[in-house]
Amino acid sequence: MEDTSSQEPAPSKAPLGSLGRQEAPATFISLEEQEPPEPPAGAAPGPWWLPRYEPRSQLLGDVVSGLLVGVVAIPQSISYSLLANQDPVYGIYTNFFCNIIYAATATSRHASVGSFGVLCLMVGQSVTRHLQLAGYGDSSAALGDNSSSPRNGTELCDRSCYAITVALSLSFLVGLYQILLGVLQMGFVAVYLSEPLLGGFVTGSSLTIITSQMKYLLGLKIPRHEGVGSFILTWVDLFRHIHNTNICDLLTSLVALAIIVPVKELNEHYKERLKAPFPIELLVVIAATLISHYFDFEQRYKAAVCGDIPTGFRKPTVPDFSLFPSLALDALPIAVIGFAMTVSLAEIFGKKHGYAVSANQEMIAIGMCNLIPSFFYCFASSAALTKTLLKESTGSQTQVSGLVTSLVLLLVLLWISPLFYSLQTSILGVVTIVNLRGGLRRFRDTPRMWQLSKLDTAVWWATMLCSTLVTTEIGLLVGVCFALLCIIFRTQRPRATLLGRVSDREVYEDQAAYKQLSSIAHVKIFRFECSLYYANKDYFKAVLYQKTGLNPVLLAASLGNRARPEPGSTRGCWSTGCGCLRQGRSRAESPPGDARAPSTDMHTLILDCGAMQFIDTVGLSALKETHHDYREVGVQVLLANCNPSIRQRLREGGWAGQAGGAGGQLAFHSIHDAVQFAERWHRGDSRDKQAALPESEEQNFQVSL
Repeated sequence: MEDTSSQEPAPSKAPLGSLGRQEAPATFISLEEQEPPEPPAGAAPGPWWLPRYEPRSQLLGDVVSGLLVGVVAIPQSISYSLLANQDPVYGIYTNFFCNIIYAATATSRHASVGSFGVLCLMVGQSVTRHLQLAGYGDSSAALGDNSSSPRNGTELCDRSCYAITVALSLSFLVGLYQILLGVLQMGFVAVYLSEPLLGGFVTGSSLTIITSQMKYLLGLKIPRHEGVGSFILTWVDLFRHIHNTNICDLLTSLVALAIIVPVKELNEHYKERLKAPFPIELLVVIAATLISHYFDFEQRYKAAVCGDIPTGFRKPTVPDFSLFPSLALDALPIAVIGFAMTVSLAEIFGKKHGYAVSANQEMIAIGMCNLIPSFFYCFASSAALTKTLLKESTGSQTQVSGLVTSLVLLLVLLWISPLFYSLQTSILGVVTIVNLRGGLRRFRDTPRMWQLSKLDTAVWWATMLCSTLVTTEIGLLVGVCFALLCIIFRTQRPRATLLGRVSDREVYEDQAAYKQLSSIAHVKIFRFECSLYYANKDYFKAVLYQKTGLNPVLLAASLGNRARPEPGSTRGCWSTGCGCLRQGRSRAESPPGDARAPSTDMHTLILDCGAMQFIDTVGLSALKETHHDYREVGVQVLLANCNPSIRQRLREGGWAGQAGGAGGQLAFHSIHDAVQFAERWHRGDSRDKQAALPESEEQNFQVSL
């Protein structure tokens, strides 16, 4: 301890509890604290791993991983295009461009970016809404109509053209938002999307996606509902038109499900033994395309097919700036979910493989993956969990594997894509649904989650239900607000305990949680397991009075009623078990006549501040009031385990008295030091105590509320 009073500090050899008659018994610790270090600069853009690339040890794993991810990305690119209400070729464009850009800008070595089911759903909802506003009906143009007419003020733009115009304009705004957040160093925003919140959102979105894909599995032509209640309205339409089911599409879907699901389960069950998962999706897509082509399902059974998928690349275009005002709000939740998924996956695999990941640079990287490709007919993308897991498990070392994936997609764009003309959309719906099994499996985790944290489970269910039954955007907003309310609830009524000593050790633990703890005679050690601020300051006082069994305000008022001073006397003295008590100014009203006056068997109250991260001005005022009230009844209040920021706040807030003078308060670095001081101080003679304790009128306690 270092004395901050104006008096001469005691010699270092003096015992901790030794008191001189003119020396205040309690001084405030003031250690010289270091300045906080400057925050590290964000990772510079560019392939920082390229100068250290080792082809002999890394190239083989990157090539194999990139090829396998590319094989999986082919059917997913086409199927997720339907989810985004786009032609299949635009999904291939999206996965091709974003892998190249991400490899050049990201800090993660294992995240795989591309079309992501939840984002495609949100993009599709926005596109459908704008198609309806523009007067395009669901049947105005077939999904496979790949008109190349640009949309401008003089030329017509069909449904497919307008849909991609909306999607690329939306992608531009999403990328712009993400880049701005990254440049402003706001990568910390991702931490507010907790795992239960994201899990509930993904599960709710998965249910919505499955519902939207059911019409493809059944071969039904029903409108795509948007807005509140779209989930229920879609199921109503499905049952209303169930008699129009296309038997060919239904049988094809059932056969594909019967083949893909068991093989995918076997892949996961034997993933430790398999060097690479069996590419069942691609094989089913190829087989279904061949069967549909040779048996002419489109003409014979009126089965819906992908249609013509053009080869090559289209001429770059510019987003439609006139759509920006109507798309600005739609882009915000897509940007938030996109960077949250990307940052989460990047950090998970960065920790697993022992390298650092910059959240801000990842945000810029995924923003570039959305902004630049928007000029090349691409829609919004982010890191995808399925492909990232596949990439990491098949030996990927760097983002060179992403470049290999782009090469695979390039082959499809240049030569292979026309071969998918006869591929049934029901097969694409099956591929989409099968890849959402992970989101549905989270239902099995809810009982375990309920045992661990009921509040987290409530966040999960609230987000999931709102995302499913209302809209995905509102579900995300409700989830964030509900999670923040849970945080407030946790901090408003935190756990508070009395501590006891573990045998003869300098360790103090919760008396209610552990047995064989010894209490310190006439000393109460109170731990408040949360920061002290305006929302819990009343609860802090209430639980403190309850745990210690002493309400100092009530005791002071009761003693004042029982022992009134003689006329003209301004101060009286009562004898108690803890020494001489001086009558001071009380802030409390007199208790009811039938209230029993509490008694005190303690002389010191130690507040363990180890769990407090901060104290605001209201919390500081509550702390000062607590000290004042307990001192009125002869109980000194000591602080222990205060972190540097709290000690600084206490100094600035006048806890140590005016201008650092002797104020009768102590702050210790450990509970044991505070206990030792309290015991030695109590063993001192009462005369020293009287000299040490200043008058209540002499100490200035300002309450700033």
